[in-house]
Amino acid sequence: MTIQIGNAPCSWGVEFANDPRNPAWQTVLKQCAEAGYTGIELGPVGFMPEDPAILAEALDENGLELIGGVVFRAFHDASQWDDVMDGAVRTCKALTAHGAQHLVLIDSISPRRAPTAGRADEAEQMDKAEWTTFRDRIATVAKLGTEEYGLTVGIHAHAAGFIDFEPELERLLDEVDEKILKICFDTGHHSYAGFDPVAFMKRHIDRISYMHFKDIDPVVKADVLDNRTGFYDACGKGIFCNLGDGDVDFPAVRQILLDAGFEGWCTVEQDCDPLLDPDPVGDAKANRAYLQSIGF
Repeated sequence: MTIQIGNAPCSWGVEFANDPRNPAWQTVLKQCAEAGYTGIELGPVGFMPEDPAILAEALDENGLELIGGVVFRAFHDASQWDDVMDGAVRTCKALTAHGAQHLVLIDSISPRRAPTAGRADEAEQMDKAEWTTFRDRIATVAKLGTEEYGLTVGIHAHAAGFIDFEPELERLLDEVDEKILKICFDTGHHSYAGFDPVAFMKRHIDRISYMHFKDIDPVVKADVLDNRTGFYDACGKGIFCNLGDGDVDFPAVRQILLDAGFEGWCTVEQDCDPLLDPDPVGDAKANRAYLQSIGF
């Protein structure tokens, strides 16, 4: 089994390309390599240079491989379709220019869902017509990435979007052809949603093409659920903790991957709030050390 460990710009607080709080992209590449990683995700398209020559030189200088990229846009909002497609096409072009393989689709945070993150029994549901068009938009981008660009496309459940809870994820998997849509499985978001990531992996390992490693602080999770804290405030409280400090059983995750003969990238995502004075380099080093300690 060959598993490679990468990191992502979100570990440096980079969620949106034009956020003035973002560190320089050169800093992220340099610090990622210094923390012991050999690969990195693209981050939101536009954060790193879209000129392939510039980015290729910088990746080479830091000994990094580009792993993949995320389309984190409002698939749930039909009026945002042009924005979704803009992000999808630009991300596909950037990935293929550097030989990256993984296109990750995430329905971005919805105001209708953010207040009930982690509370499946209270979350607003789409009606049949809305779900159908939502599903079809995801399938359209999945087909684009797979058939036009030769990428491996994975759906990523995310707190406060409309693919958040396990039943929604499994419904989508049932309704979209496995040939065009795999799973990018995020351990932390699955735990935040109130479901067992290890149990899900056991059922669906054959469809998991890519992993995001994230952990959840169980004390913070209990507090935000008890106090009905919304998604953004939960992030500010530190619900996403360093790997090994939360409730995700990473040794069990590793064993499932081993047993399945999984090969490829697993990417660390230490989501952080740039307003809380985070230590992205320290966290990245600690997360790499923890994974090495359990055999990754």
